[in-house]
Amino acid sequence: MDPAEGAEEIILVDENDEPLGPESKLRAHEGRGRLHRAFSIFIFDREGRMLLQRRAAGKYHFAGLWTNACCGHPRWGEGLEEAAHRRLKEEFGFDTGLEEAFSFVYRASDEESGLTEHEFDHVFYGRFDGEPDPNPEEIGAWRWEEPQAVLEDLKKNPASYTPWFRIVAGRVVEEGPAVGQPLRDGDASVR
Repeated sequence: MDPAEGAEEIILVDENDEPLGPESKLRAHEGRGRLHRAFSIFIFDREGRMLLQRRAAGKYHFAGLWTNACCGHPRWGEGLEEAAHRRLKEEFGFDTGLEEAFSFVYRASDEESGLTEHEFDHVFYGRFDGEPDPNPEEIGAWRWEEPQAVLEDLKKNPASYTPWFRIVAGRVVEEGPAVGQPLRDGDASVR
């Protein structure tokens, strides 16, 4: 992890997502992990395909695994949706309307890095029909995939996907946006 990134202050929360205070990103992920606010963004195109990314090999934890379009943490003093839009632009080079769908709490340890995610994770849906411009420091590969094909591959190859993605992919596919239906009036933009 880039030392500056590890020093970034994220938001520790209680089991009701009430802020407890700031903590450095690295310290929040050490040991068994401290519960902190996070988000996971699922992007669909007009045909209903899901945008997936394989985390870059240089990521500080869960490197090289397939996951949803974008994940991240709001910084101390930053709003949740504001942070989601910031990270989507930083990782995939575009922005689009987002709608919060649900939230969940999980804990997952990465044996390779020794770090732990303990997150109060807010799940957002968005729609994008353009060509992404991925940041290679964040994203090693990407693809559009039919949701049912994703679920089938998850059953066959669960170790190829991030823990948080394995937890919610079924719910996202079941409850996700309908094919061809806009989430918000087309407010997509590419950087």
